[in-house]
Amino acid sequence: MRISEFRRACAAEFGDDYAAVLLRDHWLREFDGTAQESLDAGEEPRLVWAALCEDLNVPLSRRHGRGLRDPRT
Repeated sequence: MRISEFRRACAAEFGDDYAAVLLRDHWLREFDGTAQESLDAGEEPRLVWAALCEDLNVPLSRRHGRGLRDPRT
């Protein structure tokens, strides 16, 4: 997962405004920091996405494939 895909996945799942708040404020115990801090520290976006999904109880059916562009557009 690329950072652009990570950002699209967050926006698609949580909405643009709430995604920004989550990235800035939601503490991920797994990384001992926020999602944005984790990304800035070089953590893989797919691992940060997985941690966010786990913390926020995103159903498995909505975790995979998020952030990918629709090839028809």
